[in-house]
Amino acid sequence: MRHVIALDVGGTGMKAALVGADGTLLHQARRATGRERGPDAVVETILAFAADLRAYGEEHFGEPAAAAGVAVPGIVDDEHGIALYASNLGWRDVPMRRLLSERLGGIPVALGHDVRTGGLGEGRLGAGKGADRFLFVPLGTGIAGAIGIAGRIEPGAHGSAGEIGHIVVRPGGTDCSCGQRGCLERYASASAVSLAWAEATGDPDADAADCAKAVESGDPRARQVWQNAVDALADGLVTALTLLDPRTLIIGGGLAEAGETLFTPLRAAVGERVTFQKLPTIVPAALGDTAGCLGAGLLAWDLLDRSTGSTPTTGTVPTDPKPAGATPTADATPTGPKPTDSTEVTA
Repeated sequence: MRHVIALDVGGTGMKAALVGADGTLLHQARRATGRERGPDAVVETILAFAADLRAYGEEHFGEPAAAAGVAVPGIVDDEHGIALYASNLGWRDVPMRRLLSERLGGIPVALGHDVRTGGLGEGRLGAGKGADRFLFVPLGTGIAGAIGIAGRIEPGAHGSAGEIGHIVVRPGGTDCSCGQRGCLERYASASAVSLAWAEATGDPDADAADCAKAVESGDPRARQVWQNAVDALADGLVTALTLLDPRTLIIGGGLAEAGETLFTPLRAAVGERVTFQKLPTIVPAALGDTAGCLGAGLLAWDLLDRSTGSTPTTGTVPTDPKPAGATPTADATPTGPKPTDSTEVTA
């Protein structure tokens, strides 16, 4: 069976899969990055993991992978296949595409940024499926965005499009590591909510999930912390939708796991702030932690499609979009492909 290798590299762990042409996860595995051993060891772990996946695919599906896609954090040169910098992994200027291709017998390899790659997965196979233009915003340790246009992700002229987390929403506010003050991710990321709730309760172990539960139980302190985050997020999102005019706004990451505890006040806050802008449909991400792997698989399939001059075969590119300005709803979110096999691999 024809398939590709997909790798989603995080700060502490890697998720990997063999992905079929229809986006099916044929096999899944996980492995620690081993970053405590240094950046060279992390790179070798990635290469060895990919080689193991290639061997598994050849044994179980009758042929080696046709291509590979890998998503990595930090600054990425997609065009030249270089992982330029990742503070959490400690590497600089790693020629990831070349190294992986050499380890995998010369097959074509695509490299992508982790958030943009996750956005590609959500856009084609998940919550954005059928939308000609979408914005994917995961709320995790930080906040970033992926701008989807006709089934593809816009990287920008310098590979940094979508850095919505560094829109200033509170001028003169909290210092940000980027050098600015008052950035969105300092107020509305999961880590920001965790910090605010820990300060409000005096419990250093309290986190955003605890805050969400306290909101649901009616705790006034939690409601205030939560509303502050929602208001900041709405301010940032309205700026983004003013510039980008997305048809669908997909919210993912740890904070989105709060469900309607987040989405009900967020839809209201965004609706209160728009004037002339058309409201996008605001929906939760559908693919969970498989979005990165599925997106990496799509990168690989797209690379193969480009080599033959064909259009993308995995996922749909809308040709008849719905009228702009659809009212945000809480409709059921599309579900992604179901895995057919799963293996837990530890380093």
